[in-house]
Amino acid sequence: MFKILSLFLFFNIFLSFNAHSADRSFVDWLNDFKKEAIKSGISKKVVEDVMSEAKYLPKVIEYDRYQPEFYEDTFTYIKKRTSKRKINDGLKLYKKEKPTIDKVEKEFDVEKELLLALMGIETNFGKYLGKMDIVSSLATLSYDKRRSEFFTSELLILLNLVDKKIINKDILYGSWAGAFGNFQFMPRTIKNYAIDYNDNKTIELKKTEDSFASAANYLKKIGWKKNSPCFFKVELNKNIPKKYLNSSARNINNKKKVIFFKKYIKNFENLNLNSKNLIAAIIIPDKDIIPGASTLTPAYIIFENYEKILSWNRSLRFALAVCTLKESFKNEI
Repeated sequence: MFKILSLFLFFNIFLSFNAHSADRSFVDWLNDFKKEAIKSGISKKVVEDVMSEAKYLPKVIEYDRYQPEFYEDTFTYIKKRTSKRKINDGLKLYKKEKPTIDKVEKEFDVEKELLLALMGIETNFGKYLGKMDIVSSLATLSYDKRRSEFFTSELLILLNLVDKKIINKDILYGSWAGAFGNFQFMPRTIKNYAIDYNDNKTIELKKTEDSFASAANYLKKIGWKKNSPCFFKVELNKNIPKKYLNSSARNINNKKKVIFFKKYIKNFENLNLNSKNLIAAIIIPDKDIIPGASTLTPAYIIFENYEKILSWNRSLRFALAVCTLKESFKNEI
């Protein structure tokens, strides 16, 4: 029986890593991390094997500071990720893997169009899985102060997954942020949601069966509702109070029944709603990111499913792009 990391140990580890000074070397940090990882219950052999070649990667910090979600306007961001070519590539994959994808959709009650959209935006249907050394990426981001606690936790979870033989340490190559496989799962997501769908004793997140089933399992468990709306683009009246305008993906406020917003939306009657009692909110994704952006446009009314995509990736634009591509596939399949 493998040991489970306690909250107490995590807390102590976080404290130790947050305390590092600006001039503390990565080597010093790495040595201390390995000691703490072993204390937390991970085998010394795994810690030494996995962390022995970890390096500080300056490029990772560059990527972290300059993500598309931080500088592209919504129109540009969505257009790039929902092109006709993207749709055609997704349809080709679906045609090739139809039996598996249809089986996963039926079993987990998650639309195949959503799964295709997520894979398409995350890795261009497996073509761009990332070539970064995940261990070094996570170590670099753990050493960096900006989000040290989060990435330290992810690195510890990764070591546990290797220790439990759930993941093979020799295939740990992915995104600069430490994500892995067709759907770019972080270590915590692998631990909580990844499944061995084909029962071959290994979770293979770069293969269709395990990756699609794991993504569907994740979406089902966080509460995705099949055939419920994600968002609609809206035209806002100028009299809408500012408190109803959300520009942060981390804190969606002032949710109301969708009918409440009727007086503030010019094109409300054109919205394709099954029920006017759905819980909704208004977002203005460009306002706090794009210099000089208008307050009232672009604007979207969003629903519970949209927020489930935010659980996957905490970006207003990412969720808009995923749901847009999902609808495109729905019109084609």
